[in-house]
Amino acid sequence: MSEVKKVCIIKSKRIPFMRSNTHYKGLSVRDLMVAPLRTLVSELKLEGKILGEVALGAVNKHAYDFALARECVMDSGLSPITPATDLQKACGTSLEATILVANKIALGQIECGIAGGVDTNSDVPIEFTKKFSDRLLSLSNAKSMSAKLKAFKGFNPKELLPTIPAIKEARTGKSMGESCEEMAKTWSISREDQDHLALESQQRAATGYEKGFHDDLVMEFKGKKVDGTFRPDTTIEKLSKLKPAFDKTSGNGTLTAGNSSAMTDGASCVFLCSEDYATKNNLEVLAHFKIGISTAVNYVKDEGLLMAPAYAVPKLLEMTDSTLQAFDFYEIHEAFAAQVLCTLAAWNSEDFCKGKLGREEVLGEIDPTKMNINGGSLSLGHPFAATGTRIVGSLAKMIHENGGGRGLISICTAGGMGITAIIEK
Repeated sequence: MSEVKKVCIIKSKRIPFMRSNTHYKGLSVRDLMVAPLRTLVSELKLEGKILGEVALGAVNKHAYDFALARECVMDSGLSPITPATDLQKACGTSLEATILVANKIALGQIECGIAGGVDTNSDVPIEFTKKFSDRLLSLSNAKSMSAKLKAFKGFNPKELLPTIPAIKEARTGKSMGESCEEMAKTWSISREDQDHLALESQQRAATGYEKGFHDDLVMEFKGKKVDGTFRPDTTIEKLSKLKPAFDKTSGNGTLTAGNSSAMTDGASCVFLCSEDYATKNNLEVLAHFKIGISTAVNYVKDEGLLMAPAYAVPKLLEMTDSTLQAFDFYEIHEAFAAQVLCTLAAWNSEDFCKGKLGREEVLGEIDPTKMNINGGSLSLGHPFAATGTRIVGSLAKMIHENGGGRGLISICTAGGMGITAIIEK
């Protein structure tokens, strides 16, 4: 139990990521999650087997999906006595799930497990107003007719107006896009640079599809095999014509639908195990999950909402005695092109590195040809909780095809948090 074991990444699977309210409209998070989970189980011949843990989650889910992970396990083909854990960490959900499973394997608590995530904006929990909900609770607890009638005393039809979920921070009232627009202004990130990164993401996704990189990662689902946010015909001219999506009035808005990740539905999962388990079951190891951590910033008073990765990565590098340049691949989640560019600018800023990180030297730059080489969230899509394991599976495959190497993952999340990890072989 005292020996820390290597954690092997064996295989991942996901469904095509589709724009919300299009192809997956009417499907639940459970429908979406079970599909890649069941396929992963089948391809690894895990039917009827007991795994140590299945950890997954969703950002948007109904109250009746409180046991989503466990219900998905029951539909997956795994032994019904496989335990499951639900968790939620916004856009970092499935990477956090990966860390949870990996740590249990590393500590010898389990031999194998599956991490995953799912989200849909096409089936969101729409609520009544708080006042009307309170009336319904009073009605359900009423023991007499008079008590039932009292529950609706002073009722106003406006109470029936639904409350539709919004991707906004409770403490600031701002959406991620609005917050990132402020970050872009703070760091002087130009519209041109954002559009260029968005174009590059689409071009690299196109290359990935053309060479077949995504073929075994993305399963066919509901007649689709390619991500619905993928736009191989995108040009810089088309991107430059798009209007600002968040700052529409100042004349200085730079974030558009083209350089921001689209609202997306999808699910992904990855199988992890110990080296002993891989050997005993004759499983090919793509890469090893070395370490993952998360950090948070005070996004209300001190820092940009999506700037936490700028702090998380340096902390991880210090923990592992690494430099920012000591990686063969970088998978930086493209929530917005501006977020990626702000993070890169911070790492190369003397003021930031010295003033915020307490470093004597800047972290420096990364080789852009090593970043998101088969596409990122701008091109492949971003179902909030599914992005982490999409990245873990893709990065492990890149390292395997490269004959080894190291990869760095960086993901920003709502709530001013950042999560980062290292994969290597």
